[in-house]
Amino acid sequence: MTTCRDTFTPWTRRGMLQHTAAGFGWLAFAAMQAERARAAGSAYVSPLAPKPSHFPGKAKRVIFLFMQGGPSHLDTFDWKPNLKAMSGKTQEGKGKLLAPQFEFKPQGQSGLPISSLFPELSRHADDLCLLNGMHTSNAAHPQATIALHTGSVNFVRPSMGSWVTYGLGSESQELPGFVTINPVGIGGAQNYGSSFLPASYQGTRVDLANGGISDIRNRILDHARQREQIDLIQSMNRDLLAQHPGHAELDGVIQSFELAYRMQSSVPEVLNLEGEKAGTRQRYGLDNAATKEFGQQCLMARRLAEAGVRFIQISKGGWDQHKGLKAALNKNCTAVDRPIAALLQDLKDRDMLKDTLVLWGGEFGRSPQDQANAGDGRRHNNTGYSMWMAGGGVKGGLRYGATDEIGGTSVLGKMGTHDLHATMLHLLGFDHTKLTYRYAGREFRLTNVYGEVAREILA
Repeated sequence: MTTCRDTFTPWTRRGMLQHTAAGFGWLAFAAMQAERARAAGSAYVSPLAPKPSHFPGKAKRVIFLFMQGGPSHLDTFDWKPNLKAMSGKTQEGKGKLLAPQFEFKPQGQSGLPISSLFPELSRHADDLCLLNGMHTSNAAHPQATIALHTGSVNFVRPSMGSWVTYGLGSESQELPGFVTINPVGIGGAQNYGSSFLPASYQGTRVDLANGGISDIRNRILDHARQREQIDLIQSMNRDLLAQHPGHAELDGVIQSFELAYRMQSSVPEVLNLEGEKAGTRQRYGLDNAATKEFGQQCLMARRLAEAGVRFIQISKGGWDQHKGLKAALNKNCTAVDRPIAALLQDLKDRDMLKDTLVLWGGEFGRSPQDQANAGDGRRHNNTGYSMWMAGGGVKGGLRYGATDEIGGTSVLGKMGTHDLHATMLHLLGFDHTKLTYRYAGREFRLTNVYGEVAREILA
């Protein structure tokens, strides 16, 4: 015999089943109704459903190529002939100047100066918009990395991928709206987290070394039985949510269940590169040890973009070259040059570059001064460095902004982190001051209270 603790009324087991049997029936009925509602087109509206932007945007999606560690702009995309001429001269309190370690040549019809480190990418010079006036507030890797991804150093805030997905939703209901492949350790989950935004907008992490995302399809239940099972679970979750409206964690559980179910077949298929043709493998460098890992990331990024994923980030660490700069930089650029060129070409061939914003860069750059006067390294430099954009409504073949004569400090076309975010959101069709989310009694946005759109780079 059991006892009801609220009333201390004794129940027999038979009586308890008589009282609760209707509940089991109701659960079955709710599952049936959920299936009928889905068939009728009146299913629960996913927060990842496509949403309109504030105005027509040139870009529909973003592919962010994050180079963690602070790539040397002075040896890649910011040609400084005066630094070459002044190499070896000592600056009081700063040390000796170090010349660019690689040759620069004008590339494409636009004549953009690009380092010899990027022979393949140079063929796309007329698609690139070099942002030579970048600067950020901090010269430490963790703080600068988090600032680049979230717009904030001091507080946990949603990542820019989460903001983009929150604003636009996703073009695919079978895949996450935001995917990050091989995310770097510095900055951790903040780099792709959703913070106070609903959990549906956080990035889905893919680690190639761990097999990416394994095939999670159920080997016991067929598709119809799995759908029945998930409908039953979801009906109970939604009933609980109705009793506790606004419960963010429970809403996140509902979305994660639904997305995980849909991802069972779509994710393994999109990320499986085994069936790619020999020409594609060669173009991305998949059969070359030097380019294989980043080539896989770039090819996956293209496939995810085709499948409707809104924000895709791929990462390459190891750019923190305080010593051994020439050899290390040559190795890093070799690893990314061919894959990035292949990605840009593939997007053009599919007529997707025009509405795909490709962003390349690290958290800061390197100093014009030598590291400890050893002749083979550069220090951190947050006051002037370079990034680049391509496609998605930006002018190609453009060198926007400039650092001083030795490349130490941005002096023209200055773009801070908030300006970069504001410009990215504008290209996607948003007024960055109006893409907000109310939390803790105030309206928050990616750009905080700052940010100016770099209108000179808009096509």
